[in-house]
Amino acid sequence: MIEARHLRVLRAVARTGSFSAAARELGYTQPAVSQQMKALEKSVGTPLVVRVGRGVQLSEAGQVLVRHAAGILAGLTAAEEELAAIAGLRTGRVRLVSFPTASSTLVPPAVAAVRRGSPGIRVSLTEAEPPESLLMLRGGDCEVALAFRYPGQGRGGAERLRARAVAGEGLALHFPEGDLTGLRRQARADAVVQASASAAACDWSDLVVRPLLEDRLVGVVPVGHPLAGRGGDRPVALDELAGEQWIAGCPQCRGHLVDMCAEAGFAPRIDFATDDYPAVLGLVAAGLGVAVLPELALASARSTGVSVLPLASGVFREIVALTLPDLAQVPAVALMLDRLSQAAPAAPRG
Repeated sequence: MIEARHLRVLRAVARTGSFSAAARELGYTQPAVSQQMKALEKSVGTPLVVRVGRGVQLSEAGQVLVRHAAGILAGLTAAEEELAAIAGLRTGRVRLVSFPTASSTLVPPAVAAVRRGSPGIRVSLTEAEPPESLLMLRGGDCEVALAFRYPGQGRGGAERLRARAVAGEGLALHFPEGDLTGLRRQARADAVVQASASAAACDWSDLVVRPLLEDRLVGVVPVGHPLAGRGGDRPVALDELAGEQWIAGCPQCRGHLVDMCAEAGFAPRIDFATDDYPAVLGLVAAGLGVAVLPELALASARSTGVSVLPLASGVFREIVALTLPDLAQVPAVALMLDRLSQAAPAAPRG
């Protein structure tokens, strides 16, 4: 294998015309230069210099290698300088993937802090919900993914959810009149797919996990609802909303809503489902149903026309930043994780 140090010696020999002169130029001893030249000739399998009087000249093979050595050594020098810049946070790249509510609350101050301290680091943002964001991280399409999960949705909890979906448990589905067999079968198949996605979204065992914050869940009802205005000293029990029509969020949030309601002793009638939190709030404000939302969602969207209720269950979702173990050692990625951690406590809440 050709080594860079050997190429530097070869170039010095070519410039000076002798081992002794090359040794003086490089600060080596003459025997050291001779040994390195022998090692290089052994690597390439052919003589690179021929002795002429007291000096040496390059053989044809030596001339070819010297011609390429300039570009090789220049490339290595550039690589060393670029790596030093990355290590010193003068440059670098972080591709960030985030779910929407974190994109509007956690990400802006964190990215701004990175840019202020290290303006040479390029940060890009793509929005995706888990499990898509985790697939992007594991597939090499980003360096940091913001994700969330609910209590009991670790690896074991998500697998239990999938088993329940296969068994048809916890499905609160409303069909039109007529033959329901095919619809029920399709609904169960869809539930299994959603539960499998939740399992993938909540299994972080192969990743570096940086906890950011606990995002409390609250009830959301129209301002004219009988429970509207209930203060923090009288939190609402979920079963007080058992007879309502419900508006659900993303598949992972929807699954958790069904679980919460099951623990409270009822199955929610989900009339609307949307990943868009402003749409959820708009539907609630129009009197079309009630919802359970994380506080960050209220901070990132207009919430006029609705009343926010504290829940007696005190449930929250865990928000984290995820990366791969090797990526966690990259200085720019480590800096991004630190800035996200610092931004989290000051994140606006609903």
